[in-house]
This record gives sequence, C-alpha cells and structure tokens, in this order.
Amino acid sequence: NYGAFTKGRVTEQILLCDLSLIAADWVQLKPAMRCTSSITPTSARCCPTLASQKIATMMLRASTSAPRFAATRPTKRNVRAMAAVTTQLSQDELKKQAAWKAVDYVKSGMVVGLGTGSTAAFAVDRIGELLKEGKLTNIIGVPTSVRTYEQALSLGIPLATLDEQPKLDVAIDGADEVDPNLDVVKGRGGALLREKMVEMASAKFVCIVDDSKLVDGLGGSKLAMPVEIVQFCHKYTLQRLQNLPEVKGCEAKLRMNGDKPYVTDNSNYIVDLYFQTPMVDAQAASKAILALEGVVEHGLFLDMVDVCIIAGSNGVEVKERPKPKN
Repeated sequence: NYGAFTKGRVTEQILLCDLSLIAADWVQLKPAMRCTSSITPTSARCCPTLASQKIATMMLRASTSAPRFAATRPTKRNVRAMAAVTTQLSQDELKKQAAWKAVDYVKSGMVVGLGTGSTAAFAVDRIGELLKEGKLTNIIGVPTSVRTYEQALSLGIPLATLDEQPKLDVAIDGADEVDPNLDVVKGRGGALLREKMVEMASAKFVCIVDDSKLVDGLGGSKLAMPVEIVQFCHKYTLQRLQNLPEVKGCEAKLRMNGDKPYVTDNSNYIVDLYFQTPMVDAQAASKAILALEGVVEHGLFLDMVDVCIIAGSNGVEVKERPKPKN
C-alpha cells in the first residue's frame, strides 16, 4: 500500500517509482524471504542494483515505523518513469561537469558573458560561488536574458549591459546542437538574439554541452531551430520561412505559450523550424533566413564557438576551433 507508506511523509513520484522497483527486486533476488511477501523500510539496506543507495536512504528516513507494503513487480509505466528520472539526473550531472570546467576560463577582473539555459545556469551558479568564497574578484557579468539577470543578481554577481561593457573577455553558454565543426544551434530557450549579441562581443566563446547534444549535421536532432521574428504580420513571415529553398523540407511552427504565441524578452515571436534531415548548407540557410524582412535573428551560431566543452560518460573533453572566429 504505497499510500499508507507515503501518506504525510514522502510523496514524490520519484520515490513511488523506486518503491515498486525495490519491492520487485527484493522478491526476485531474495527467494528465501518470499514467504513474507513484504519488506520493511529497514530491508532497503539490502536492496541491490535496482534501488539506489540514495532512495534506500530516503525510505529509511521516511519512517522507522511505517506500515508494511506488498511486494509487487514494477509496472512498465514505473520502469519508464524511473528510467527518465535516472537519465535526467545523469544529464544534469554532465551539464554541471561541463559548466564547472568552463568556469576555469574565468579569471579575476574579467567581464563575462552569462548564458541562458539549464547548462549555463550551472556556470552562473559556480561563478557566484567562487565570488562568495573570494576565489574570484572584480568580475562583471553581462546576462543574455531576464532569467539569467535574475539568477546572477540573486547570487551577488555585479552586472552590466553591452552598452556599458561592449568588450567581453569570455562568454559561457550552452547549445542545443553541436556539429563536428563546432557550429551550433542555440536559442530553444528563447534568448537567441541577446545570446548572439553577447557572444559575438566576447574575445572567447566557451560552449558547454553534454554529449547528447552532438550531431553529425545541424538540424540532425529533429528538434527546433528557432528564428526570432517581429510580431507584425507573423503569419506572412512564417510562410516565407517555410517556402525558403535553403531550408527545404523543414516544417515551420509558431512557438506557443499555452494558447498564445511565445514572446521573447525583446517582445518578438519565435518560429521553430523542424528538419527531418540535417541541413545541407547551414551557411546558405543562415544568409537566406536573415535576408527575409520580418526576421530579427536565428539560432544558427556559425564560426562563433572558440572552445567546446563536452561532458560524457567517459569524462570531459575540450575541443578548440582550429581556425579563428570570423
């Protein structure tokens, strides 16, 4: 009875998924104890691989006098949920590893571009931590979004704009796709215009990703390549994007926020381009998209990344662009 075990104590879905796995694992791997047909939180100490040590500890802390619950085999739904949770935790750890490595490029006295997104957030947190510890001093951050501005402000990072600091020493940001040439797709978080402005103004752009973002060609993930457009006659602009020969085969969709169009920090809309196959010529696509009236910017960041830090199961890899940034 999961409800009896968790009521008033631990109610997270992640724990419910794990309890099912723990119970089934116990029954499968401890045949001699099947006569009891139940386990207690104390038994979690012995649960092997399917139950992580952390979840077992959560069980023990939840209650030492919790009712027994029937041991059941995991449902497909719970297995899928647990796999998703495990993947997410693992991916977040990889993002953190890449972000912390990137912060090694930040030295006291620098002006630093602060990226936007789940990976960049780890780097902003780390910079704030090092400032608090006194290991970095006299840092000025230039945020690429309202979200990053609020995060950095809460961490006590001194901030400025490009108007005040037009030349940056380094920018750290994530990416949605990275190809073998270190060209990237960015901006699925909606901050592509400000990201591109800040990163083009930086002497060094350090891109941080986990290895799930690697693709053979841009557009290869079949996820969105964003294009920021003005609100005026947005349907007209969307249709022109859809009909561009340079992005033939893509599907153009207006990004929505509930039942209304998504609005960027710059009060613009975003059209997401979905490719079934990688772009044949990203440079040609970039030029054709920018040539359309109504287009503000796109998420193709070409010849911009100087260093790419990639975190994977085998560790952290640092790749540098062999040619200088244009």
